[in-house]
Amino acid sequence: MEKMEDIKEVEELVNNSKKGNPFLRFIKEIYPYVIIVVVVLFVKTYVIAPIQVNGISMDSTLKDGDIMLLNKLQYKRYGVKRGDIVVIKNRGSHIIKRIIGLPGDNIKVEDNILYINGKEYKEDYLDKGTVTNDFSLEELFDTDKVPEGTYFVMGDNRDDSLDSRIYRGR
Repeated sequence: MEKMEDIKEVEELVNNSKKGNPFLRFIKEIYPYVIIVVVVLFVKTYVIAPIQVNGISMDSTLKDGDIMLLNKLQYKRYGVKRGDIVVIKNRGSHIIKRIIGLPGDNIKVEDNILYINGKEYKEDYLDKGTVTNDFSLEELFDTDKVPEGTYFVMGDNRDDSLDSRIYRGR
C-alpha cells in the first residue's frame, strides 16, 4: 500500500510541475537552444568565421567558391606574419590576399623575383610560371618603405589580382 501512495505522490508532483507557470515551462524548454545560439554567435564573432572565396586572385592556392575558415584568435594573439593569407574589408566586401610586406619593409620585384629589404624572397606558394611585373614601392607610393600601420598584400594569381599594387595603400 505504501508503494501505491509513493507512486501517487510522484504522479502528483509531475502533474503539478506540468500545471506550473507556462512562461517558466517555455523558458525551461527553450533554454538549451538559446545557449547553443549564443555559443555559435560568440564563436563566429570572436573565434572562427567561414569566408567564401570570390574571384580568382588567389588561384591556385584558393579557388573561386572555396570556403576557408578565418581564425580570428590567431591574429589577435600572434599578429600578422609575412606569408599569411588574410581577409581584408574593402568597400563593403571582403577580399582575400597574402601578406607580402610588413610595416617598414622595402618591397620590389625585378625580373620576376621578389626582394624584401634587398634580399631575395622565395615564394613557394606560387605556381611555376607565375609572372609578377616589375615594381618598387617608390614607383607605387613615392616612399621606399611600407608605411607604419599598413601591410603590402598581393594575390597569388599576380596577373589577375587587385591588391596593394593597384590600391596603393587605400
